[in-house]
Amino acid sequence: MKLLVLTQYFWPENFRINDLALGLHERGHEVTVCTGKPNYPEGRFFPEYGFFKHALDDYRGIAVIRVPLIPRGSATGWRLALNYLSFVLFASIFAPLRCRGHFDAILVYEPSPITVGLPALLLKALKRAPVLLWVQDLWPESLSATGAVRAPWLLNLVEHLVRFIYRGCDRILVQSRAFIAPISRFLPDPQRILFFPNSAEELYRPVALDPNARERHDVPAGFTVMFAGNIGAAQDFETIINAAERLKSHSEIKWVIIGDGRMLAWVTKEITRRDLQNSVHLLGKHPLEAMPHFFALADVLLVTLKKDPIFAMTIPAKVQSYLACARPIVAALDGEGARVINEANAGIVVAAENAQALADAVSTLCRLPAEERLAMGRRGRTYFEAHFERGRLLDQLEGWMRGLMNERHANSHTRR
Repeated sequence: MKLLVLTQYFWPENFRINDLALGLHERGHEVTVCTGKPNYPEGRFFPEYGFFKHALDDYRGIAVIRVPLIPRGSATGWRLALNYLSFVLFASIFAPLRCRGHFDAILVYEPSPITVGLPALLLKALKRAPVLLWVQDLWPESLSATGAVRAPWLLNLVEHLVRFIYRGCDRILVQSRAFIAPISRFLPDPQRILFFPNSAEELYRPVALDPNARERHDVPAGFTVMFAGNIGAAQDFETIINAAERLKSHSEIKWVIIGDGRMLAWVTKEITRRDLQNSVHLLGKHPLEAMPHFFALADVLLVTLKKDPIFAMTIPAKVQSYLACARPIVAALDGEGARVINEANAGIVVAAENAQALADAVSTLCRLPAEERLAMGRRGRTYFEAHFERGRLLDQLEGWMRGLMNERHANSHTRR
């Protein structure tokens, strides 16, 4: 098949769509990616990129077409809105000109914003290709949950936009089963909604770490509770810091945070203010390829989300990565993410925003025999292989795309 992937974010930015596009390419499909200039999460263009600079790329054999956009900057209100709208505008202008020829299907990656669906619907009309929208983030719910938009009239406007985009798509893929009900209210035919969870890159697997591995020098000795990913508002770092403060006297417990994001400055300040320098260690950003090596050094892996109905519907993508690496998980979150970890019997889950319960869970895991924690990790890996394995999900996606392609061909013959 000849496939077009439309996404505001793509390599060298670290998003799951990178691996999905690569997986389709490896299976012999001709994949073209239309995306923006990389600037996430720092908010400025990556080296060698600029507004009009570096419009074409090759990602391991995949043709990458880049359209201009305004960088996120500090990702506050108006600047983030300009970032979103500029991608919609320039993708709508340049994608029809640069993405030439026919396509059998258009796959749209939507971690946020939903507006990425607008240029996709334009391309659908021009290319006569079916659109599959892979929803990672619910709109308008996520806007009100994060406080990004509070005005009722604006949320109502966004709701009309969401309805228009959903109804224009041939299939809507959702990363969590909990997304099905809220999306169904926008559609006359809910059968178009399909559950398609995130997987994890093949590099996420249990690894035997070399005694001289560089990562060993970065991770402090002790019982390691490791968080990896975006340091943002949704990840509820206040609860993490509060739990670390409660366990401050337990010098053997080390909280290790790998990543970057909007809350990093606040976290850094709180570590100093609460005198947690010996407990909480910030390792900064590291390449994707290094993450399984870091995970191998963790006694438990940490995932948290704020307490909100919209976040309870979400399965954080790091859950799949953690499970794939066969490490036990400690979590402070509600809903679907909690269900997956509990169903896998891969760790301990407590309610979102409950710092005392999180501290107690870490203490419990610290006291457990190492073999019991290893057994949790093995159960997590087994669950991952049964529910989130990459090859199985790619088979599913290929089947849906071929079905849509066949429907289109059948309809075109009928019209004749």
